[in-house]
Amino acid sequence: MQYRTLCGEEVSALGFGCMRLPIMDGKHDQIDAGTAIGLIHHALERGVNYLDSAWGYHGGNSEPLVGRAIEGIRDEVFIATKLPPWSVETLEDCERILDEQLKRLRTDHIDFYMLHSLIGPSWQRLHGLGVLGFLERALEDGRIRHAGFSFHDHVDCFKEIVDAWDWDFCQIQYNYMDERVQAGTEGMHYAAERGIGIVVMEPLRGGTLGEPLPEELEAKRQERGVEWSPAQLGLRWVFDQPEPAVTLSGMNRMDHLQENIAVAAATAPGAMTPEEHELIAGIQAHYREKMLVDCTACRYCMPCPQGVNIPRVFYLYNDMSMFNAQRARMGYQKMTNPDEWASHCVECGLCEERCPQNIPIIEKLAAAHEALTAED
Repeated sequence: MQYRTLCGEEVSALGFGCMRLPIMDGKHDQIDAGTAIGLIHHALERGVNYLDSAWGYHGGNSEPLVGRAIEGIRDEVFIATKLPPWSVETLEDCERILDEQLKRLRTDHIDFYMLHSLIGPSWQRLHGLGVLGFLERALEDGRIRHAGFSFHDHVDCFKEIVDAWDWDFCQIQYNYMDERVQAGTEGMHYAAERGIGIVVMEPLRGGTLGEPLPEELEAKRQERGVEWSPAQLGLRWVFDQPEPAVTLSGMNRMDHLQENIAVAAATAPGAMTPEEHELIAGIQAHYREKMLVDCTACRYCMPCPQGVNIPRVFYLYNDMSMFNAQRARMGYQKMTNPDEWASHCVECGLCEERCPQNIPIIEKLAAAHEALTAED
């Protein structure tokens, strides 16, 4: 296992993400506890020492499972978890939730504590409530050791949050297809230059970068003598960057866990070969050719007067073409607020006036809505 430094701590380059633990009967809130604890223990035995959970993962059952898994070995493990902004209305809620998390995790302190999944509105609301004072008190009394935030908005918002306080670390989505999405490379460098530790989530873009390569790319992989699988390549690309201290992976099968541990043990910054870089460049080019809208999620088009979430619509539209149409349609129809659908566009044109990429947004929104609401 490779180790890196995060907030002065020696952490494993591979972190165990506890959002996608094995479940029973297809029910997300029913964790297969025996299998999950076995996977966590195997990971710890192989050198993984960073476990990442959150208040709401698996319907609130992830943290208690982690607490069971680390019983008797607490001092050998770094625990990360998160405060859910959507459950906070007062600072008393922050105190209540943190105290409950300590009970769930069967510990008297949390090593890495985050404000969860920040976007502009949730950050502004928490900041207005005085959440930074709460974090300072929790640091002072030892309930948390390091304070940070996880993030899912545009890079300008990311920089605003970075500059608002003396954060210890942050957690960002990052992979070879999302260099310009959310915080992206620009945000990662911005935080690192200010001494803020980096934790990466979604290194395989929700698993899509671990799917079998298209036939022509698989032929190129073999021609170049690259032995790593698509999933291994995706992880190697992140491990190859010097800034991330921990790269999280949600592992719910032993073969995936063993594969990821092998990559983490073999990959340090700068370890990728020219052949691997060339192959990934080809994969990027292939998928980008299938991109339907060249949207960088800069959000200059926002807010839409009608409430359309233009960046999310285009993200899902691209995902439909590039990776998995069924998943993208589900993401639009089941996991996107209907008030944010592209069908609410009234063609006012304000978004097109603001778009630095000169995207014909009105036309693309109509096409996206038709495609994302079509029958599978």
